[in-house]
Amino acid sequence: MVDATTTERMASRRKSGDAAPLDRELAHVSPAARWREWMMRIEAVIFASTEPVTRETLARVVGSGCSVDLLIDDLREEIRDRPYEIVSVAGGFQHRTRASYGPAIRAAAVPTRSASSALSQHEAAVIVAVGYFQPVTRSELSKIFGKEISRDTIASLKAAGFLASGPRSPAPGAPYTYVTTKHFLSTFGFETLRDLPDMEALEDAGLLNRYAQADTDRLMDAQDGEELTEDEEL
Repeated sequence: MVDATTTERMASRRKSGDAAPLDRELAHVSPAARWREWMMRIEAVIFASTEPVTRETLARVVGSGCSVDLLIDDLREEIRDRPYEIVSVAGGFQHRTRASYGPAIRAAAVPTRSASSALSQHEAAVIVAVGYFQPVTRSELSKIFGKEISRDTIASLKAAGFLASGPRSPAPGAPYTYVTTKHFLSTFGFETLRDLPDMEALEDAGLLNRYAQADTDRLMDAQDGEELTEDEEL
């Protein structure tokens, strides 16, 4: 029989998470088997993560001096005929379903990990505008769109993780500015802000109105200045 002391010791080990350290180098196996195991570890970590995984994080599970990029290249080649792929996004790597299978997923109407589908066209346009003009105030966003961008819209996008507070603006009243987050890059499939679409194309589509009339701008400045002076951060 197992005595109480042994039982307590086993329970204590389980609670403390005692486990053998990960063998990163795998020196006891052949080079081919070692490389294969590293590939599988990389894929497992990327698959399990809800956010893009950086090279530095992936390097923790493979041998020292091993090229994470070469492992990723081999993984991409291995799954090139699969309905999913590994993409570079938001400074890391993430599993994504290939765009060609989007209609099948929408037809199935299953819950997905993507948050972009829950955004309205207006909310998506506001996020993209912040991406271009950040750090940008709510008043400046209102000028860009030619209509007021409500506090509720900004608060909702911050709560969803797409926007964060930036530095105070040097404008009168020192209103808060807003910037995009890594969650924005990940959701929209951008590796960096340099991957944003051409702004002229968005203007042609009527999503942005960067060139508001000067008289309208001055009027909005006068109306918003005192209001923003007393605003609290969203």
